[in-house]
Amino acid sequence: MAEAVPGTHLGAPEPSLADLIERSAELKEKLVAFAQSARFDWWLTPLLLEAAGPARQLDEGEAVRITDHFILRYRLPDGTTVVDRFVAGRKDLTAAEREMLLGWRDPVEGIFEIQRKDGDAIVLLDLVSDLEYRTYSNAGRAAFRGVSKGGFLHTCLVPVQSTGGAWLVSGAMSYYPRSSAPDIAQAALELATSRPELVFRNPQKIEQGWQRMREDRAAFVEFCGGDELVLPPAEAEDLLNAYYRHRQQAAVAAQPSGARRRRHPGPDLPFFALPSELADSDTVGVIYDQVDGLNFYADYGMLRDLFADPAVAGRREHQDLLRTYLREESIAPLPIRRLAAAHPETADEVFRKLLRKPGFTWSDHGEALLRRRKPWYYESEPRPGVSVIGDRLSTLVAGRR
Repeated sequence: MAEAVPGTHLGAPEPSLADLIERSAELKEKLVAFAQSARFDWWLTPLLLEAAGPARQLDEGEAVRITDHFILRYRLPDGTTVVDRFVAGRKDLTAAEREMLLGWRDPVEGIFEIQRKDGDAIVLLDLVSDLEYRTYSNAGRAAFRGVSKGGFLHTCLVPVQSTGGAWLVSGAMSYYPRSSAPDIAQAALELATSRPELVFRNPQKIEQGWQRMREDRAAFVEFCGGDELVLPPAEAEDLLNAYYRHRQQAAVAAQPSGARRRRHPGPDLPFFALPSELADSDTVGVIYDQVDGLNFYADYGMLRDLFADPAVAGRREHQDLLRTYLREESIAPLPIRRLAAAHPETADEVFRKLLRKPGFTWSDHGEALLRRRKPWYYESEPRPGVSVIGDRLSTLVAGRR
């Protein structure tokens, strides 16, 4: 005889989509109450206070967004989410309900264009990822009464089922009419730029991004003479601005003559400026890698000197700089790998002196060292450093309908 699994019912039919949507309303209400209980005050309250600012004012919509993000995405000290703890404490959930709730840990945050209404659902186009979502509300079709085709929603979506392509609105939902298209397009473009992981929910955008990055890197190497440069900050800025002007002028020249007349860039338009922490350094390393993309590194010339002549490793400033490169989460393994590969005859000596480990060899221990110091880098698949926006967002950005 088969053993029953807690939370399941042997022989029970799979719940319908309508049943799951109806059940989601009850579960979400209890999940929110669970998150707002005293056990989570230590983490949720500071998030709300920070958003409220010195004036201690926070509108309801923003409070709902913050709470919803806390419930679905915030990592508690043990690495779990509020949803994980809620599901773990509810032994009465069916397998379908557990699957639905745990699927909410991967919401789709974005700005959506309303394509059409379809029964109780609306079909949304994510302007950032260029993916469509058939979307419901656990409040029923009345939740969409005030929205219309061609308008826009800023909201968060969660899956109803692992298959079937049905999604639910989660948290706050802000609606903007069709006339808001220019502002919406700019907001979506900024979101795509600042959070490229949202673009890469679309597998096609990942491959397009890699292709664009390969093309851009090849152009960079041709224009700058290599994929790794060490320059004073002012020279690095001038070179990058010259490169970007060159790229934009080439792009404009490839357009039809009418488009060239409308969108020709100004000759002295600045494209790029180094942040202060790089502008104040003696040198800047500029590396355009095949995988990690275009990156900038402070005082890279000093670090290169260390690998070229390990005798300077006794100087505290050189050792401190290498320690910083190993410690900082903002610095990927790339520059250290590059220098170790460029100086195989001295890399072992550099790390032996730094780590005080006479038996250290880069070939045997280097990768393990980087994995210990920078585990975050290895936790996910690499993504291209170039985001590719979809046709619809491109059209909206250009001001066309």
